[in-house]
Amino acid sequence: MNVIERLGKAGLVPVVVIDKVEDAVPAARALLAGGLDIMEITMRTAAGIEAIRSVRTSVPEMLVGAGTILSLEKCIEAAEAGAQFIVSPGFDAEIVSWCVEHDVAVTPGCVTPTEIQQALALGVYTVKFFPSNVYGAVAAMNALNGPFKSVGVKFIPTGGVNNDNLSEYASQPFIHAIGGGWLCKTADIVNHNFGAITEVVKRAIDILLGFEMAHVGINVDTADESLQVCKQFESAFGFATKEGNSSNFASPGIEVMKSKFLGEMGHIAIKTNNISRAVHYLAKRGFEVDMETAKYKGDSMVAVYLNDEFGGFAIHLLQK
Repeated sequence: MNVIERLGKAGLVPVVVIDKVEDAVPAARALLAGGLDIMEITMRTAAGIEAIRSVRTSVPEMLVGAGTILSLEKCIEAAEAGAQFIVSPGFDAEIVSWCVEHDVAVTPGCVTPTEIQQALALGVYTVKFFPSNVYGAVAAMNALNGPFKSVGVKFIPTGGVNNDNLSEYASQPFIHAIGGGWLCKTADIVNHNFGAITEVVKRAIDILLGFEMAHVGINVDTADESLQVCKQFESAFGFATKEGNSSNFASPGIEVMKSKFLGEMGHIAIKTNNISRAVHYLAKRGFEVDMETAKYKGDSMVAVYLNDEFGGFAIHLLQK
C-alpha cells in the first residue's frame, strides 16, 4: 500500500499545528489511541520541521506528512526531516514536480479545473480541496467530479469540516479522505488535553464508517420453507413478501434464504459508507474478512463477509 492509498484507507487526515516540539509525540500517540495512524504537521510554526523528525523517530507506526508547504526549499527540508507526504494549500508546479521526481507523495491544493489539469499533467490524481467551505464543499467537488471522474481524480477536502458535518463528506465516492484541524485541536495540544483528541478521533472514525444495521438473514432448508416463513411474518405483522432468486424478503429488514447459507443461524448485514475502508479499520480491530466472498461493482467492492460469526450469525458488510 503506497502513501496515497494509505491516506484513502484511513479516510481522515488530522492537520496538526505544533508550537512546542515536545508536544508532537504525545499528540501523535493521542491520535493512535483513537485509531488513526496519520498526521499532517503544518509548517505554520517554527517547530514544524523538528516535530516531524521527532514523531518519525519516536512513533514509527505514524504516517507523517508536512502541510502548509509554500516553497520548494521548505518541501525539501520537510522531506529530509522524514515527511512521507507533502501538502500545499495551492498548486505550485515546482513543488509538485520535485515530489514526483523524487517519489514523494504530494497533494497540492486544487479548486479549479485549470489547477486540476495542471496536477494531472504532472501525474497527480489526488488533490487537496482547500478551503472546502469557501469553495463550495461537497457540491463543488461533485461538479468537478463530472469532467474528471473518468481519469480518476479524487479530492481531500480541508477547511470547515468537523464531526457535525463529516457524514456529508464520508460517503462521497470522489472524496479520497477528509482533512482538518478539528481532529487534533491546537488548544488541546497546548493544554495537554490529549484524551480529548483521542475521543474526537474515535467519534470521527465512527461517523466516517457509518455502520448501520441493514437486515437479518434467516437460514432455512428449502425455497418452500423460505416462502412459508415470509408468509408468517406477513400474516402476523403485515410485512409484504418480496420474492427473489436466492432468498425472499419479509420487509426490507428480514431476508429468508432459500437454502442454508453462511452462518449457523443465518447472517446479519451491516451497511457502511465505504466498504474497503471498513475492511481496513475492522482489520485493525482484529476482524478479518473472507475475500473469497467479496462482490464487486466495477473495481469497487460492494459486499463481503467477515471470517468470524457473531452468536452463530455470519456478518455481511454491504456498501451503502
